[in-house]
Amino acid sequence: MSEFHGVLPALITPFTEDGSAIDTEALEAGVERLIAAGVGGLVPGGSTGEFTTLSVAERKLLVETVVDTAAGRVPVIAGTGALSTRETVDLSVHAEQAGAAAVMVVPPFYDAPSWRELKAHFQAVANAISVPIMYYNLPGATGVTLTAEQLAELPGVTCLKDTGGDATAAQELIQTGGPVVLNGWDTHTFIALASGCEAVVWGVASIVPEQCVELHRLLIDDIDLPAARELWARLFPLCQVLESLSYPAAVKAAARLTGFTTGPVREPLLDVEPTDVQRLAAAIEQATAAQAVR
Repeated sequence: MSEFHGVLPALITPFTEDGSAIDTEALEAGVERLIAAGVGGLVPGGSTGEFTTLSVAERKLLVETVVDTAAGRVPVIAGTGALSTRETVDLSVHAEQAGAAAVMVVPPFYDAPSWRELKAHFQAVANAISVPIMYYNLPGATGVTLTAEQLAELPGVTCLKDTGGDATAAQELIQTGGPVVLNGWDTHTFIALASGCEAVVWGVASIVPEQCVELHRLLIDDIDLPAARELWARLFPLCQVLESLSYPAAVKAAARLTGFTTGPVREPLLDVEPTDVQRLAAAIEQATAAQAVR
């Protein structure tokens, strides 16, 4: 059984207009809006949140702000992965002390560690904290692909965010037991929920949270497949557009279109082109259109 249930938005990190600092007021306002929409948790400090452009101090401020704003209403899963074990442990210990319900750890993503090194890395984190570890499966960035058996052996890992992009491999993980799977690949959301995933970590939920929460309710709580299919047909084009672009920049641009204050992305990322903003606007209009009466 998963520790988490529902839609967990992969949070953007809003910056001040010059990009020099985290806009904590905008972050707090965004968290309040997401909680009001009925999300099941919050995931700051992941890829959508541009964590590789943040200093250690900013990463800690990000987690503190989200935890303090959530105030226990929903769990916070803090992204704490880093290139070194020392930094990953430091960020994970801080996240637990700040009040995070779990940490999300991506394997070191410059020189892919061996299996022995990866186990030692996660063992060090598990030894330092008492909250669960969510394994961030992101082979496109890390070069690390693990089997279901290996995932079951990772110290401290109770669940994983699957951003592998391989639907067949995801099905194997869902069906074979081991760490609980939370889908993290936008265009696979429907099939993951229909297959039994009780929670998803979803960037789209930082854009149109109400619709994402509704899809989860229809598939998991109500088991209303016809209505879920109608809603998914409207959400899928937005997922497609986001995945065709620089994802963090696209989510920020789309979130601005739905009223969130985001600030710019940080270089080396660049804001999306105006023509892509138009594509995003059209996809959002479709996603938020009134559902057909059956």
